[in-house]
Amino acid sequence: MPPASSPDLRDRPSDGVRRAPDRAAKVRFRRAITLMVMTLFLPGSAQLVAGNKRVGRIAIRVTAVLAGSVVVLLLASLLWHKLAFTLAFNLFTLDLARWVMMVAAIGWAALFVDAWRLGQPLTLVKNQRLAAVGINGVLCFSVAGTLLFGAHLVTVQRDFAALFANGPTSSAEHGRYNVLLMGGDSGAGRWGLRPDSMTVASIDEETGRTVLIGLPRNLQNFKFEPGSVMDKQFPDGFDCEGCYLNSVSTWAGDHTDLFKGTKEPGTEATISAIEGVTGLKINYWAMVNLQGFKDLVDAVGGVTLTVRDRIPVGGLGDDVTGYIEPGTRKLNGFDALWYARSREGSDDYSRMARQKCVMNAIATQISPQTVVANYSDLTSAGASMVETNLPRNEFPRFIDLATKAKGQKISSVAIAPPAINTAEPDLAKIRAMVQKGIDKAEGKAGKPGKAKSNAPTNGAAIGTRDGGYAANQSEDLASAC
Repeated sequence: MPPASSPDLRDRPSDGVRRAPDRAAKVRFRRAITLMVMTLFLPGSAQLVAGNKRVGRIAIRVTAVLAGSVVVLLLASLLWHKLAFTLAFNLFTLDLARWVMMVAAIGWAALFVDAWRLGQPLTLVKNQRLAAVGINGVLCFSVAGTLLFGAHLVTVQRDFAALFANGPTSSAEHGRYNVLLMGGDSGAGRWGLRPDSMTVASIDEETGRTVLIGLPRNLQNFKFEPGSVMDKQFPDGFDCEGCYLNSVSTWAGDHTDLFKGTKEPGTEATISAIEGVTGLKINYWAMVNLQGFKDLVDAVGGVTLTVRDRIPVGGLGDDVTGYIEPGTRKLNGFDALWYARSREGSDDYSRMARQKCVMNAIATQISPQTVVANYSDLTSAGASMVETNLPRNEFPRFIDLATKAKGQKISSVAIAPPAINTAEPDLAKIRAMVQKGIDKAEGKAGKPGKAKSNAPTNGAAIGTRDGGYAANQSEDLASAC
């Protein structure tokens, strides 16, 4: 017998009681997620809406101040690049930024946890509660992790900047900064060894246009800068037995009593030699550790170079273990180092040209994106790569100049045969070559790179045995390499 009445299922009270909590749980879940999203985009807003309003107001004010400061600094840096570089080498600013980022990471994470609490997670059904926990965890750790990683990068930069002291600064000479770059073998406490290579980078103080002046390590019978310690010891020139340009540092290291008041007698003596030969006033110097150079190239993912002939790896007393084959290829740090320093089956002059090709490749191929992506490795490599007297407060100036120089051609002057007899060098001719190269780079004597490489009067057209790495007095390295 059918029941007296068959009410529709939708009218059952029990069904209405069962669906009501589901709708309420969904509302609470959406509310919990909204509070988390609010915390992501405006820390403190969740507390202002549903929690401790005082905490919310403080968090919003702090966020506004920090965000405003970052925006102002970014805009100022875009208009004046040197400001960003200055802040990047100011220890107080770096310490402040590091601590602000760490405190912000902790504070923001705490606001996420509080937003999760305000969402009343215990009132949600199991799946919603797990989803809320997962979303909150992802947001919390993503934001805090990003800030802490930023603090780590700031710490790396701070440690790198702290390696350099704030010594005396040097003014540009005739509108140019002249920096002596020396290459030496790696190893603890071995900076005093004779430099393996010597190049002067002459940099325009306004445009950053750079001329690289390579000096042969076997230069003899040259005079030192008048009035220097070495000039007083060798008034007629460096004409002793086995005395070459690269042995000046060793001689000074054996006579440190003559160089009172200096920590780097070998470097000071070498600078007086370079100044005597080129007629340029050296503003700063940098000794490049070859092992650090290898790490630097690896840190940026290698450099692309055109290899014109087989370059031996090893040799000159050691076994040749392989070759860098001809062609345009990307070299890792190990191969780039041997490309720059190999002399087996070659000569000093072709090696000098290859070294300048490597400098040109590094200067023109390293992009800002590469620097950011490999920043920690780059600063670590830089710290082990270079010893310099460039003061910390001068780094922003030279980074700014390097940025300007990146889009310009780098010119080269090679002090080498047949233009120069390294055993009996004509210093007046060398100085004229240097000045002519600088004038051409500045556009005062015709366009760079137009001189014929086989004209000795225009510079050193190098007869090499490894593919003709010749850079005449004013040749642009982009075409010479």
